[in-house]
Amino acid sequence: MPLTLEQYIERLETRTDWPWPAAPKIDPPKAKAKIKPMPVRAVFWTVYGTLIAVPQGELLFEHPQEFVTRAALEKVIKEFKMWPSMTRKPGAPSEYMKELFDGALMRLKLAGSGGEKYPEIPTEKIWDDIVKKLQQKDYRFDAATYGSLDDYTKKIAYFYHASIQGAGAYPGASDALRLVADRGVMQGLLADGQCFTCAQLQRCLHQQDPSLDINHHLPPAWRIISVEKKARKPSDTLFKAAVAVAATKGISPSEILHIGSNLTRDIAPAKKHGFRTALFAGDKNSLAATPEQLLDPTTRPDALITELPQVVELIA
Repeated sequence: MPLTLEQYIERLETRTDWPWPAAPKIDPPKAKAKIKPMPVRAVFWTVYGTLIAVPQGELLFEHPQEFVTRAALEKVIKEFKMWPSMTRKPGAPSEYMKELFDGALMRLKLAGSGGEKYPEIPTEKIWDDIVKKLQQKDYRFDAATYGSLDDYTKKIAYFYHASIQGAGAYPGASDALRLVADRGVMQGLLADGQCFTCAQLQRCLHQQDPSLDINHHLPPAWRIISVEKKARKPSDTLFKAAVAVAATKGISPSEILHIGSNLTRDIAPAKKHGFRTALFAGDKNSLAATPEQLLDPTTRPDALITELPQVVELIA
């Protein structure tokens, strides 16, 4: 049987033949928690910048330092044995791969969004474009290990992203999920993310607590991820989807608490849709909040937490 994405990620964890960027060091801002108990029956979490720490506070398609991106592309070429099917051009193989990557990314950006104001780009589609071009030159991959082309490109996407951004769960993330569950409150994800985001979250949480069952605490039906909805925050598409999921349990928007670290993308649209809100101000790298926004009624959160387990204190 081919490896699932989760199994593939676990297998990568045991390998020592590639260097991997470390999770970023947490840099707490000077902030004081503001706890306000609220009538909460459901909590929707943001992933990157709230449950998972990554450099720059969000998932990137390319690293700000070009040499890191090129090194990651070089790793992809070697790991997935792409060089024999690549066009021989002057320069390093990564330079040609960068051309393929940039071209695929641009085509996806220019593709129709179906009227969505904030469209999401599926990172695996970039690799689907590249692999199909290589297949024109007799490129083959091990389907017995990697699965279908769709499964294969998702694994490449994870390998590439894990090569440009280290990731790790924020301190207390697994404890926070357990504490909320112990209160009998439903939990889900309302987040920008890619095909591998939930599997990556599982990996990060297991590093903190190997016994934590992500499917129990964050049921698949309660995971609203941008790549699946073809829309990024602050799109109404995501927040309406969360409202619809909560409604299946008889939960109204005013009983939903959304937690995120970005006032513009997380807090403001959540307030617009009638949610309760809490700003996670535990890391300067992900925190996006100006003094003016904290005073503006449209972006001011209902509460502010500096440590994730404090979320349980918000549940009345």
